Amino acid sequence: MAEQLALVIGGTIGGLLLLLLIGASCCLWRRFCATLTYEELPGTPAMASAAASSGQQDRPCQPHARTQLSRPPDVPFVVPPSLQGRDWVPLHSGEWTHAPWDSCPASELLPHTPSGGLGDACMVGAINPELYKFPEDKSETDFPAGCLGRLWFSVEYEQEAERLLVGLIKARHLQAPSETCSPLVKLYLLPDERRFLQSKTKRKTSNPQFDEHFIFQVQPLEKAGSGALRDACMVGAINPELYKFPEDKSETDFPAGCLGRLWFSVEYEQEAERLLVGLIKARHLQAPSETCSPLVKLYLLPDERRFLQSKTKRKTSNPQFDEHFIFQPPSEFGDLQFCLSYNDYLSRLTVVVLRAKGLRLQEDRGIVSVFVKVSLMNHNKFVKCKKTSAVLGSINPVYNETFSFKADATELDTASLSLTVVQNTEGDKSQQLGRVVVGPYMYTRGRELEHWDEMLSKPKELVKRWHTLCRITEP
Repeated sequence: MAEQLALVIGGTIGGLLLLLLIGASCCLWRRFCATLTYEELPGTPAMASAAASSGQQDRPCQPHARTQLSRPPDVPFVVPPSLQGRDWVPLHSGEWTHAPWDSCPASELLPHTPSGGLGDACMVGAINPELYKFPEDKSETDFPAGCLGRLWFSVEYEQEAERLLVGLIKARHLQAPSETCSPLVKLYLLPDERRFLQSKTKRKTSNPQFDEHFIFQVQPLEKAGSGALRDACMVGAINPELYKFPEDKSETDFPAGCLGRLWFSVEYEQEAERLLVGLIKARHLQAPSETCSPLVKLYLLPDERRFLQSKTKRKTSNPQFDEHFIFQPPSEFGDLQFCLSYNDYLSRLTVVVLRAKGLRLQEDRGIVSVFVKVSLMNHNKFVKCKKTSAVLGSINPVYNETFSFKADATELDTASLSLTVVQNTEGDKSQQLGRVVVGPYMYTRGRELEHWDEMLSKPKELVKRWHTLCRITEP
């Protein structure tokens, strides 16, 4: 019984001590919070200045009626009372000094408010939105009288690369002869008026959006030999008179006795040793009848037996071709034409052997036949081989045979195709006439690499090309 009474007395004493501790903590917390508030001490400069200002009778301003810690609802901060009577002004020496603060500025310097009160006028001013409004861009809507349109472009010159970068952005309000006109832009670097760069054609619009980039190779100022090139590199105002070109009448003005006019382009690639011919269009063809269908044959003289031919345009005297042709130098061992296709879903590589031409047969060995052997290689190791049927005694055999190989997409970086033209003679003797290897950069270059890359970029499509047969080196 005595032990239970001792426990009760101990618990009571402990509870009282806990309550005393909590009360003492609350008192200390209130005193600590009271020290955090701003308190004006007697004899401070703010009190003295406030008393001096209140004693002046010639000023119409009255002391602040509200408390020092009050603030209007639109100002997110409060100036401490001890600092309300001073202002900080920077000096040239890097120090700061106090400037006298006038709690009631002149009424003509204060912004007027609807309420007419001056109490809110002594606070930090608000932002004036009118100062940050930009004028509306009317370059796409306001056009002067007689304006034929407006063109947006950018110009930048790269000193190290010695090239002029022209960015063609857009055109607006073009005065086209009809709504069906399709505008394009030609860029000339004067004084050379023969060479130009041309943008893509935008179909049936008077407000085309180009977003194209062009590059002119231009020497810097210290290397430029002519004044025109020197002027082309400088930034200045554009004189419209310098950029007016005569109207193109090549499609309308034809001399007497003219049988027609043909547009084409020619370019020679030195590294690939090939001639590129672009067949563009023909106009005003004097056909025997309106039902004639024109085409163009291209010969590389002096060889008049071999030619390239365009597609036939049905019943027109103004055909539009837009075709490209490639003339390769005469090959020593002949040429082979075949198609490539890759189906990434089935992991299948397809080869279509079409034809060969200009083969150098060994005709002094009796009856000969020619076939093509197609081999799939991986890391220069033989994987699988297939053969076409043999064609008897022709230097221009036609095959049109299709072969398929199983090749995973992950193996295409190390795989290659070898197509070898083989001649069979009497007695089952064979002789290799030439070979073509197509594959990735590891094995090929030039047209063979382009053919392989184009096949990968166009899955499930047949990509057809001619290739020159090369001599087979003996192992």
